[in-house]
Amino acid sequence: AALEYMNVDGGMEIHHDGDLPARAGLGSSSSFTVGLLHALYAMKGEMPEKKHLANEAIHIEKDILKENVGLQDQIFASEGGFIRIDFNDEKKFNTSPITIHNKRLKELESHLMLFFTGISRYASTVAGKKIENIPKKKKELSQMLEMVDEAISILTHDTDISEFGKLLHESWKLKRSLSDSVTTSFINEIYSSAMDAGAIGGKLLGAGGGGFMLIFAKPQDQPKIKKRLNKFLSVPFEFDRLGSQVIVFQPDTLIANYLENGLPHKNE
Repeated sequence: AALEYMNVDGGMEIHHDGDLPARAGLGSSSSFTVGLLHALYAMKGEMPEKKHLANEAIHIEKDILKENVGLQDQIFASEGGFIRIDFNDEKKFNTSPITIHNKRLKELESHLMLFFTGISRYASTVAGKKIENIPKKKKELSQMLEMVDEAISILTHDTDISEFGKLLHESWKLKRSLSDSVTTSFINEIYSSAMDAGAIGGKLLGAGGGGFMLIFAKPQDQPKIKKRLNKFLSVPFEFDRLGSQVIVFQPDTLIANYLENGLPHKNE
Protein backbone atom coordinates (compact mmCIF):
# COMPACT_ATOMS: atom_id res chain seq x y z
CA ALA A 1 0.00 0.00 0.00
CA ALA A 2 2.86 2.39 0.81
CA LEU A 3 4.57 1.63 -2.49
CA GLU A 4 1.36 2.24 -4.41
CA TYR A 5 0.65 5.41 -2.44
CA MET A 6 4.11 6.75 -3.27
CA ASN A 7 3.69 5.74 -6.96
CA VAL A 8 6.61 3.30 -6.88
CA ASP A 9 6.19 0.93 -9.81
CA GLY A 10 9.80 -0.02 -10.47
CA GLY A 11 12.03 -2.68 -8.98
CA MET A 12 12.96 -2.29 -5.32
CA GLU A 13 14.62 -4.34 -2.59
CA ILE A 14 13.56 -3.72 1.00
CA HIS A 15 15.20 -5.16 4.11
CA HIS A 16 13.44 -5.01 7.46
CA ASP A 17 14.99 -5.86 10.83
CA GLY A 18 12.99 -5.90 14.07
CA ASP A 19 14.27 -6.49 17.59
CA LEU A 20 10.85 -7.44 18.94
CA PRO A 21 7.96 -9.59 17.69
CA ALA A 22 5.12 -8.16 15.63
CA ARG A 23 1.51 -8.12 16.85
CA ALA A 24 2.64 -7.53 20.43
CA GLY A 25 1.16 -4.16 21.36
CA LEU A 26 4.28 -2.08 20.80
CA GLY A 27 3.08 -0.30 17.67
CA SER A 28 5.33 -2.30 15.36
CA SER A 29 2.96 -2.11 12.38
CA SER A 30 2.73 1.67 12.60
CA SER A 31 6.48 1.96 13.14
CA PHE A 32 7.01 -0.12 10.00
CA THR A 33 4.60 2.03 7.98
CA VAL A 34 6.21 5.26 9.18
CA GLY A 35 9.72 3.94 8.56
CA LEU A 36 8.90 2.68 5.09
CA LEU A 37 7.27 5.96 4.09
CA HIS A 38 10.23 7.89 5.49
CA ALA A 39 12.65 5.77 3.46
CA LEU A 40 10.61 6.20 0.27
CA TYR A 41 10.56 9.97 0.75
CA ALA A 42 14.33 9.95 1.32
CA MET A 43 14.77 8.00 -1.90
CA LYS A 44 12.88 10.79 -3.66
CA GLY A 45 15.17 13.34 -2.06
CA GLU A 46 12.41 14.73 0.17
CA MET A 47 12.28 15.17 3.96
CA PRO A 48 8.65 15.28 5.14
CA GLU A 49 7.60 17.04 8.33
CA LYS A 50 6.94 14.69 11.26
CA LYS A 51 3.22 15.52 11.36
CA HIS A 52 2.88 14.93 7.62
CA LEU A 53 4.60 11.56 7.96
CA ALA A 54 2.23 10.55 10.77
CA ASN A 55 -0.86 11.65 8.82
CA GLU A 56 0.14 9.66 5.77
CA ALA A 57 0.86 6.54 7.84
CA ILE A 58 -2.58 6.90 9.44
CA HIS A 59 -4.15 7.28 6.00
CA ILE A 60 -2.48 4.12 4.71
CA GLU A 61 -3.43 1.96 7.69
CA LYS A 62 -6.90 3.34 8.36
CA ASP A 63 -8.25 4.47 5.00
CA ILE A 64 -6.43 2.33 2.45
CA LEU A 65 -5.94 -0.93 4.38
CA LYS A 66 -9.18 -0.45 6.39
CA GLU A 67 -7.57 -1.56 9.66
CA ASN A 68 -9.15 -0.88 13.04
CA VAL A 69 -6.21 1.06 14.41
CA GLY A 70 -5.64 3.82 16.89
CA LEU A 71 -3.88 6.94 15.70
CA GLN A 72 -1.35 7.40 18.48
CA ASP A 73 1.20 4.79 17.35
CA GLN A 74 1.90 6.48 14.02
CA ILE A 75 2.34 9.85 15.76
CA PHE A 76 4.69 8.51 18.42
CA ALA A 77 6.72 6.64 15.80
CA SER A 78 7.04 9.77 13.69
CA GLU A 79 7.72 12.36 16.37
CA GLY A 80 9.30 10.41 19.22
CA GLY A 81 9.98 12.00 22.57
CA PHE A 82 7.75 12.26 25.63
CA ILE A 83 4.68 13.97 24.19
CA ARG A 84 0.99 14.52 24.77
CA ILE A 85 -1.39 14.06 21.83
CA ASP A 86 -4.74 15.85 21.73
CA PHE A 87 -7.17 14.60 19.09
CA ASN A 88 -9.73 17.07 17.77
CA ASP A 89 -11.25 14.40 15.52
CA GLU A 90 -10.04 11.44 13.46
CA LYS A 91 -8.18 13.70 11.06
CA LYS A 92 -6.79 16.48 13.27
CA PHE A 93 -4.44 16.30 16.22
CA ASN A 94 -1.96 18.43 18.10
CA THR A 95 1.16 17.32 19.92
CA SER A 96 2.94 19.07 22.74
CA PRO A 97 6.15 17.99 24.49
CA ILE A 98 5.87 17.15 28.17
CA THR A 99 8.66 18.96 29.95
CA ILE A 100 10.13 16.57 32.49
CA HIS A 101 13.52 16.93 34.13
CA ASN A 102 15.91 14.26 32.88
CA LYS A 103 16.41 12.97 36.44
CA ARG A 104 12.64 12.49 36.81
CA LEU A 105 12.43 10.72 33.45
CA LYS A 106 15.21 8.34 34.50
CA GLU A 107 13.36 7.73 37.75
CA LEU A 108 10.26 6.77 35.77
CA GLU A 109 12.29 4.46 33.51
CA SER A 110 13.80 2.75 36.54
CA HIS A 111 10.31 1.88 37.81
CA LEU A 112 9.13 0.26 34.57
CA MET A 113 9.45 -3.37 33.49
CA LEU A 114 8.37 -4.91 30.19
CA PHE A 115 7.36 -8.56 29.84
CA PHE A 116 6.27 -10.48 26.73
CA THR A 117 3.26 -12.66 27.48
CA GLY A 118 4.12 -14.94 24.57
CA ILE A 119 0.78 -14.21 22.92
CA SER A 120 0.64 -12.52 19.51
CA ARG A 121 -2.65 -11.16 18.25
CA TYR A 122 -4.09 -8.97 15.51
CA ALA A 123 -4.76 -5.56 17.06
CA SER A 124 -7.40 -4.77 14.43
CA THR A 125 -9.60 -7.64 15.64
CA VAL A 126 -9.33 -6.68 19.31
CA ALA A 127 -9.80 -2.97 18.56
CA GLY A 128 -12.85 -3.71 16.43
CA LYS A 129 -14.66 -5.20 19.41
CA LYS A 130 -13.76 -2.20 21.57
CA ILE A 131 -15.05 0.17 18.89
CA GLU A 132 -18.39 -1.63 18.92
CA ASN A 133 -18.63 -1.02 22.68
CA ILE A 134 -17.74 2.70 22.61
CA PRO A 135 -21.36 3.95 22.81
CA LYS A 136 -21.81 1.88 25.99
CA LYS A 137 -18.45 2.81 27.57
CA LYS A 138 -18.42 6.62 27.49
CA LYS A 139 -18.15 6.86 31.28
CA GLU A 140 -15.08 4.63 31.41
CA LEU A 141 -13.45 6.43 28.47
CA SER A 142 -14.07 9.82 30.08
CA GLN A 143 -12.41 8.58 33.27
CA MET A 144 -9.40 7.39 31.30
CA LEU A 145 -9.17 10.78 29.58
CA GLU A 146 -9.18 12.59 32.92
CA MET A 147 -6.24 10.45 34.03
CA VAL A 148 -4.01 12.06 31.38
CA ASP A 149 -3.80 15.40 33.19
CA GLU A 150 -3.39 13.64 36.52
CA ALA A 151 -0.53 11.51 35.16
CA ILE A 152 1.27 14.53 33.68
CA SER A 153 0.85 16.40 36.97
CA ILE A 154 2.44 13.54 38.89
CA LEU A 155 5.43 13.36 36.54
CA THR A 156 6.05 17.10 36.36
CA HIS A 157 5.89 17.73 40.13
CA ASP A 158 7.63 16.32 43.19
CA THR A 159 4.78 13.92 43.88
CA ASP A 160 5.81 10.41 44.97
CA ILE A 161 6.27 8.62 41.66
CA SER A 162 4.47 5.58 43.08
CA GLU A 163 1.27 7.53 42.49
CA PHE A 164 1.88 7.10 38.76
CA GLY A 165 1.95 3.32 39.24
CA LYS A 166 -1.33 3.43 41.16
CA LEU A 167 -2.85 5.44 38.32
CA LEU A 168 -1.67 2.83 35.82
CA HIS A 169 -3.43 0.19 37.88
CA GLU A 170 -6.71 2.14 37.83
CA SER A 171 -6.31 2.75 34.09
CA TRP A 172 -5.80 -0.97 33.48
CA LYS A 173 -8.98 -1.84 35.39
CA LEU A 174 -10.91 0.58 33.18
CA LYS A 175 -9.26 -0.64 29.98
CA ARG A 176 -10.09 -4.28 30.57
CA SER A 177 -13.73 -3.32 31.14
CA LEU A 178 -14.00 -1.92 27.60
CA SER A 179 -14.29 -5.35 25.98
CA ASP A 180 -14.01 -9.01 26.93
CA SER A 181 -11.29 -9.33 24.26
CA VAL A 182 -8.86 -7.00 26.09
CA THR A 183 -7.71 -9.58 28.61
CA THR A 184 -7.87 -13.30 29.40
CA SER A 185 -7.61 -15.39 32.54
CA PHE A 186 -4.00 -16.17 31.58
CA ILE A 187 -3.11 -12.47 31.30
CA ASN A 188 -4.94 -11.68 34.53
CA GLU A 189 -2.90 -14.38 36.24
CA ILE A 190 0.36 -12.80 35.02
CA TYR A 191 -0.73 -9.39 36.28
CA SER A 192 -1.86 -10.76 39.64
CA SER A 193 1.46 -12.58 40.07
CA ALA A 194 3.35 -9.35 39.48
CA MET A 195 1.15 -7.47 41.95
CA ASP A 196 1.58 -10.19 44.58
CA ALA A 197 5.35 -9.94 44.13
CA GLY A 198 5.39 -6.21 44.84
CA ALA A 199 4.27 -4.37 41.68
CA ILE A 200 2.32 -1.15 42.20
CA GLY A 201 0.51 -1.15 38.86
CA GLY A 202 0.77 -1.87 35.16
CA LYS A 203 -1.19 -2.56 32.03
CA LEU A 204 -1.25 -4.60 28.87
CA LEU A 205 0.11 -2.49 26.03
CA GLY A 206 -1.66 -1.89 22.74
CA ALA A 207 -5.18 -3.03 21.97
CA GLY A 208 -5.04 -5.94 24.39
CA GLY A 209 -5.51 -9.67 24.04
CA GLY A 210 -1.80 -10.43 24.40
CA GLY A 211 1.55 -8.93 23.56
CA PHE A 212 3.63 -7.01 26.09
CA MET A 213 2.73 -6.16 29.65
CA LEU A 214 4.16 -3.05 31.31
CA ILE A 215 4.75 -3.33 35.06
CA PHE A 216 5.41 -0.44 37.44
CA ALA A 217 7.45 -1.37 40.51
CA LYS A 218 10.07 0.05 42.82
CA PRO A 219 13.61 -0.96 41.72
CA GLN A 220 14.19 -2.91 44.95
CA ASP A 221 11.09 -5.03 44.29
CA GLN A 222 11.91 -5.85 40.68
CA PRO A 223 14.19 -8.87 41.27
CA LYS A 224 11.34 -10.62 43.11
CA ILE A 225 8.93 -9.82 40.28
CA LYS A 226 11.38 -11.09 37.65
CA LYS A 227 11.76 -14.31 39.62
CA ARG A 228 7.99 -14.72 39.83
CA LEU A 229 7.62 -14.07 36.07
CA ASN A 230 10.74 -15.97 35.02
CA LYS A 231 8.81 -17.83 32.32
CA PHE A 232 8.32 -14.60 30.40
CA LEU A 233 10.84 -12.58 28.39
CA SER A 234 11.87 -9.40 30.20
CA VAL A 235 12.93 -6.61 27.84
CA PRO A 236 14.89 -3.56 29.09
CA PHE A 237 14.08 -0.30 27.33
CA GLU A 238 14.55 3.47 27.37
CA PHE A 239 12.36 6.26 26.05
CA ASP A 240 13.05 7.34 22.47
CA ARG A 241 13.81 11.04 21.94
CA LEU A 242 13.95 11.40 18.16
CA GLY A 243 11.22 9.46 16.40
CA SER A 244 11.71 8.19 12.85
CA GLN A 245 15.16 8.99 11.48
CA VAL A 246 17.01 8.43 8.22
CA ILE A 247 20.32 7.31 9.69
CA VAL A 248 22.16 6.41 6.47
CA PHE A 249 21.69 8.16 3.15
CA GLN A 250 24.25 7.26 0.51
CA PRO A 251 22.83 7.80 -2.97
CA ASP A 252 24.36 5.40 -5.47
CA THR A 253 24.17 5.59 -9.25
CA LEU A 254 20.61 4.25 -9.33
CA ILE A 255 19.30 6.74 -6.79
CA ALA A 256 21.24 9.60 -8.32
CA ASN A 257 19.69 8.69 -11.66
CA TYR A 258 16.26 8.60 -10.03
CA LEU A 259 16.72 12.03 -8.47
CA GLU A 260 17.45 13.33 -11.93
CA ASN A 261 15.01 11.34 -14.07
CA GLY A 262 12.43 9.75 -11.74
CA LEU A 263 11.80 6.10 -10.88
CA PRO A 264 12.17 3.51 -13.63
CA HIS A 265 8.98 1.91 -14.91
CA LYS A 266 8.36 -1.84 -14.90
CA ASN A 267 9.40 -2.25 -18.52
CA GLU A 268 12.72 -0.46 -17.88
